Amino acid sequence: MKPWLAPALAYVASWLEFQRRHHDQPGCAVAIASGSEIVLEAAFGSANIETGEALTPRHGFRIASHSKSFTSAGILRLVEDGRLRLDDKVGRFIDGLHPEITAATVGQVLSNSAGLTRDGRDSGQFFDRKPYCSKAELLADLSVAPAYPASQRFKYSNHGFALLGLVIEAVTGLSYSEWITDEVVTKVGLLETKADIELWGHRPMAKGHSGTQPLGRRVVIPADNPGHAMTSAAGFVATVADVARYFAQLSPKAETSILSPLSRREMTRRLWPDDEASLGRHYGLGTISGGEGDWRWFGHSGGFQGFITRTGVFPEQDLTISVLTNAIDGLAHPWLDGVAHILKTFAERGAPPAEAQDWSGRWWSIWGAGDLVPVAKHVLVANPALFTPFLDAAEIMLEAPDRGRITRASGFNSPGEPAELQRDGAGAVRSVQLGGAHFVDEQAMRAEMLARYVGKATA
Repeated sequence: MKPWLAPALAYVASWLEFQRRHHDQPGCAVAIASGSEIVLEAAFGSANIETGEALTPRHGFRIASHSKSFTSAGILRLVEDGRLRLDDKVGRFIDGLHPEITAATVGQVLSNSAGLTRDGRDSGQFFDRKPYCSKAELLADLSVAPAYPASQRFKYSNHGFALLGLVIEAVTGLSYSEWITDEVVTKVGLLETKADIELWGHRPMAKGHSGTQPLGRRVVIPADNPGHAMTSAAGFVATVADVARYFAQLSPKAETSILSPLSRREMTRRLWPDDEASLGRHYGLGTISGGEGDWRWFGHSGGFQGFITRTGVFPEQDLTISVLTNAIDGLAHPWLDGVAHILKTFAERGAPPAEAQDWSGRWWSIWGAGDLVPVAKHVLVANPALFTPFLDAAEIMLEAPDRGRITRASGFNSPGEPAELQRDGAGAVRSVQLGGAHFVDEQAMRAEMLARYVGKATA
């Protein structure tokens, strides 16, 4: 493991738990893989706010459109086996499609460039207003002309990936769930992944949750509806570590994988830009990608009623991050970006020296929390309430074990002023002085606020 990675992982866990509390989210699970090894696996908050059940890493999540990356790998395995070609027309396998859809290729559907409807004439299945589509409903929607000609633009389509599930069934002679389990899930070695909720059994399962509006409070969304014909687009259930394991082996640089390096390069290549959005994303073959330079990423995200999830692989760093949340307003997207920001900062700054270990931890004032985070030659003063906690972070240069100086900070803060650790009679750090500001631990801050504003210092 890289020397900077262990302290980075420790801060990732601390920051994510603070973020969950700060934003009053029900739960969050995170896993990070270095190569094929899971180096962080953690869960925070609640699996079900009605029962108070604690969320653990063993809880399953509806990972929704992550399912598309499983389906994509299944298609590419069939291509590698010579049973299918990406330029095969889907009409070769499926009857009853509109002529323009019949002529679309498997590769066009797989890259979301076939121009197909996103969710058909009634997308109520994604609003908890009806069951997920049956095969007959799916084919009825696909008997209508597509919205655009093939290969004109990127146009995301759940119906398209449902169609690919039917293609897999036609080629293999097995149900989608049966074949994808045998040839993808099992061969990757995933023990906590199922193609649909009906296969999950009695394992612990996170419940979904609504936002706080318009009811003024969150309610539980059961999210136990089967995927039916949409399973290959949105049905999968998995734990956070299994999601990270799966995507890690899709990296073109992975040492072992169910796909050849050529297939992995094709799967993760940037094929179609999402030109009408400002996020700089591209779509490949069942993967989303973005980022620049050595921190370019590929992966996928998912939105199921009550769940928001996202996974990113950073091939040049040999790192995979998966963040799963169980709320319909879950912050998986900014939290994954925040985790990457933390890892990148540690990678660039380096591991902290042993003598800086006391210069760490979360310290409070009435203005909120601040984190002391040692890296290499400095201690950073991070803001855990930010999605990018090291943005404009002040830097402390240590001059003695308990004394330093703020050598870099915004001119509105306290550059050039002293920093000091203050200890109790047993030698433990009890507070921190940064310039003229005094910071204490959370319990002391709570007692101070209760005494001053509520009139009693009770826990």
